[in-house]
Amino acid sequence: MSRTARLFQLMQSLRSGPSPRTSEQLAQDLGVSARTIHRDIDALRGLGAVIDGEAGFGFTLIEDATLPPLGFTDDELEALVLGLREVQVIGDPALSDAASAALRKLQGRLPQRQSHRLSHAVLAATRFNRPPAPTIDVAILRQATWDERAVEFSYTDAKGDATRRRVNPLSIVYMDRSNVLLGWCHLRRDFRVFRLDRMQDMSVTDQSFRPNRVPMLREVLAQIRAKRDAQERDEDA
Repeated sequence: MSRTARLFQLMQSLRSGPSPRTSEQLAQDLGVSARTIHRDIDALRGLGAVIDGEAGFGFTLIEDATLPPLGFTDDELEALVLGLREVQVIGDPALSDAASAALRKLQGRLPQRQSHRLSHAVLAATRFNRPPAPTIDVAILRQATWDERAVEFSYTDAKGDATRRRVNPLSIVYMDRSNVLLGWCHLRRDFRVFRLDRMQDMSVTDQSFRPNRVPMLREVLAQIRAKRDAQERDEDA
């Protein structure tokens, strides 16, 4: 392996693994000695890469505008384009705009051949029957979910019954026919699914449920999988 190829592979290893990555882990990835890794880290820093850490602690690559363009295989690029174009179609307005901006940024940092490939990608995403538009600001709901703060909103169910809910938001799921919120409902004292197009007058409360979002999300997803498995067993019986 040439030194140039090794430096590029070292950058990829720093990007792909959990940080910080020790020199021993990086050496194992590249099949070289830890001493060679230390020299290559110094070389990358000299070329403008921002790499935090030191020997004995580990190294973390901090992405920076001075770094060279990211390297993608053609299949990776196709996957990125398809995913971002799907978000343009199904995402709420803020997410859709963000996907468009991400595509423009990606195209601006790719080599010329791949930039042309992005502009004329053979894959596309479309929906002839889009889910109903949300009746709340989904960007605010996403932030409340990240911040692990309960939200309140008025909700109208399929029967037309209206209630006021306080919910710990866990995840927003974009489905074929509707976009929904998975959350813990304080009124029902259980996990519930809420369609975004049936929510009104949402506000973010000061009530925090940090750091419980991830374990609660695991629990509700496990329940959903268990119900699905039970249904499949009943169908096969």
